[in-house]
Amino acid sequence: MGARVKVVSEIEKIMRNIDQIRNIGIIAHVDHGKTTTSDSLLAAAGIISERIAGEALVLDYLNVEKQRGITVKSANVSLYHEYEGKPYVINLIDTPGHVDFSGKVTRSLRVLDGAIVVVDAVEGVMTQTETVIRQALEERVRPILFINKVDRLIKELKLPPEKIQQRFVEIIKEVNNLIDLYAEPEFRKKWKLDPNAGMVAFGSAKDKWGISVPQVKKKGITFREIIQAYEKGKEAVAELSKKMPLHETLLDMVIKFVPNPREAQRYRIPKIWKGDINSEIGQAMLNADPDGPLVFFINDVRIEKAGLVATGRVFSGTLRSGEEVYLLNAGKKSRLLQVSIYMGPFREVTKEIPAGNIGAVMGFEDVRAGETVVSLGYEENAAPFESLRYVSEPVVTIAVEPVKIQDLPKMIEALRKLTIEDPNLVVKINEETGEYLLSGMGPLHLEIALTMLSEKFGVEVKASPPIVVYRETVRQQSRVFEGKSPNKHNKLYISVEPLNEETITLIQNGAVTEDQDPKDRARILADKAGWDYNEARKIWAIDENINVFVDKTAGVQYLREVKDTIIAGFRLALKEGPLAAEPVRGVKVVLHDAVIHEDPVHRGPGQLYPAVRNAIWAGILDGRPTLLEPLQKLDIRAPMEYLSNITAVLTRKRGRIINVETTGVMARIIAAIPVAESFDLAGELRSATAGRAFWGVEFYGWAPVPDQMLQDLIAKIRQRKGLPPSPPKIDDLIGP
Repeated sequence: MGARVKVVSEIEKIMRNIDQIRNIGIIAHVDHGKTTTSDSLLAAAGIISERIAGEALVLDYLNVEKQRGITVKSANVSLYHEYEGKPYVINLIDTPGHVDFSGKVTRSLRVLDGAIVVVDAVEGVMTQTETVIRQALEERVRPILFINKVDRLIKELKLPPEKIQQRFVEIIKEVNNLIDLYAEPEFRKKWKLDPNAGMVAFGSAKDKWGISVPQVKKKGITFREIIQAYEKGKEAVAELSKKMPLHETLLDMVIKFVPNPREAQRYRIPKIWKGDINSEIGQAMLNADPDGPLVFFINDVRIEKAGLVATGRVFSGTLRSGEEVYLLNAGKKSRLLQVSIYMGPFREVTKEIPAGNIGAVMGFEDVRAGETVVSLGYEENAAPFESLRYVSEPVVTIAVEPVKIQDLPKMIEALRKLTIEDPNLVVKINEETGEYLLSGMGPLHLEIALTMLSEKFGVEVKASPPIVVYRETVRQQSRVFEGKSPNKHNKLYISVEPLNEETITLIQNGAVTEDQDPKDRARILADKAGWDYNEARKIWAIDENINVFVDKTAGVQYLREVKDTIIAGFRLALKEGPLAAEPVRGVKVVLHDAVIHEDPVHRGPGQLYPAVRNAIWAGILDGRPTLLEPLQKLDIRAPMEYLSNITAVLTRKRGRIINVETTGVMARIIAAIPVAESFDLAGELRSATAGRAFWGVEFYGWAPVPDQMLQDLIAKIRQRKGLPPSPPKIDDLIGP
């Protein structure tokens, strides 16, 4: 405890000197050793004893993390480190590696300037490694590399020094190829990893040693000596960690190559913040000015016994307890009751946190991750940060109910808190059955959520088997249908057609958004997606499932007055489509003409919603409708002899092989498989390969369900939702 207090007081002294601050994360594929690496760094910072580092997994402080040995949420800590006689504060976030938790990685990267990419020396660059590097580069976060588990190359594979070095070269080359592929032109060359400059560390987090090329030269250590240490046994390996401690290698590398917050904010803010860079607030952020107006971005929200704790980065100004602030997304004022810095599972209260630092705040009643907090009086000129884009989508759903019926209010409250902590979980109520539906990124994501309900919130729940969430779409342009309001006084003439892939990608990547300037948006769509510029200017709305509403009418009276009602009707109609009441995706809805009643009483939502919905639904049913199913991308590595067994498993599960690479005796298979077929995949792959395959998964996208399965699947989904077995007919919607 005393040591911690001492560290906190040292950190407070440095916090205002921005040159001595670094904000970094540890990112990697699941099981490549992120949390063990963090432990070595924590021990060095005087937070846990060096003896238990590597076994303690301090940042995995949820029971569920300790039992499963994986990290499911991002944890924060501020480290104190001296480099060349100068003290530094390094704010560190350990992030999850499993694909189901990629949302947490995205939110963590928003507040970081650099990331240590951890790669297992044996497994190399895996699917999730590629995903996290891509996410980092999108946020303009500089990657540096730590090749971990070098002991496996020595003990398991028994490789000689030259083969070990060859393996390092292969991994560095692969990571550099990803930087080439995903980095923006101005950073490509600068951020390429040069091992000779010291941008790459090699070592074993478990055995607490690490070294870089410059250190090899400086300390005169050879790889042969490292191999000999392992041959001699534990004491010799312990000696290695004294000679070349991992924390020193990694933290020195961070200080040397990760920019300080001011330097980083100059090039990051124009990318991640969509306000006016020349405004007072914009300039304060570019300069990370501690005396400017406050801008605090919240990347993580947790509910503790004491209340709700919001963690984030101060991009400008200073967080001070007692101050009143404004929450931009929530549109309300709030007061900061307490500010603190994280020391692993402990929070240490401090008076203030200046720009460039990561800190925690108490006092917000109901805040979500992704919120932007600003000083009072700046709410008019401030803009929220660009919305975070998640790599995955919630595509698996379970129905939950409490074991004891009297726990229902407690369960509802616990679900609300869960979704505050993890915005990638979605809770809905099925109006017909009264069931509470919880949707997540994958089966593991939901399993962890259920464990959290019982462990953290004390609610025992029963859950249905996981259900896959589908999307509805059309494959061709429909005819124009007339939607009449119930009172027959309003008529809307609407057709639907599929959006092309280019448009879907632009919306998905955030290059085209609903609140963009119509001229800018039209220019992008005309240049990159083949739209007619004039039609693109008439876009009224873009909904969250990537559907677009276009107004092609001319001179319709009273249309302006009902525009918002029609847009709301469009969103409602596509929330649950006509085929199976699943969300509609990738559809362009065109309004060709309209007749609107002059009296506002006769054109309210009760009249216009059914008119909009019926015409859109009729268009969908006329446009060769189908269901889209979510796919997972698999990256499987196994000995060559199991290739045919793996192929057989994938074929049986409607998977398709995208690529097969072979290196020596190992095969790497990249494949796509429907999420619906993946629930028992782990067991099947294990038995097909005698447990010798390892693999990663990530969300891959959407694909049409095979025609021969479509009718059965629609009937099953409708039955599950308590709907009639067949979708409505066009005549039921439009009438004679």
